[in-house]
Amino acid sequence: MSGLYLIVLLVALVGMVVLDLRFRLFFGRAPWRAAVVLVLGIAFFLAWDLAGVGLHIFFRGGSGLLLGAQLAPEVPLEELFFLALLCYLTMNVYGALTRPRRGRS
Repeated sequence: MSGLYLIVLLVALVGMVVLDLRFRLFFGRAPWRAAVVLVLGIAFFLAWDLAGVGLHIFFRGGSGLLLGAQLAPEVPLEELFFLALLCYLTMNVYGALTRPRRGRS
């Protein structure tokens, strides 16, 4: 099914947003800082991907689960959402590990 991978990524991203806002993990604590970190993380990994494509290390491959739209040669649209999920997950894990703990009363 064309686009299934994108749908799965979007559902996972919604889950990350729900967890973040519910437990104030990253965007819930400092939205501007979180936005900068997310954008920089995505930009870093996109540059990494483009370097890998340029060196013929990474390639798109064939799958019926992708939409077929590309950001660049050998970089499918879904890669942007995957990188956003990867970065957001890392941010939420960091936020959870550094979250102040409540003591029992």
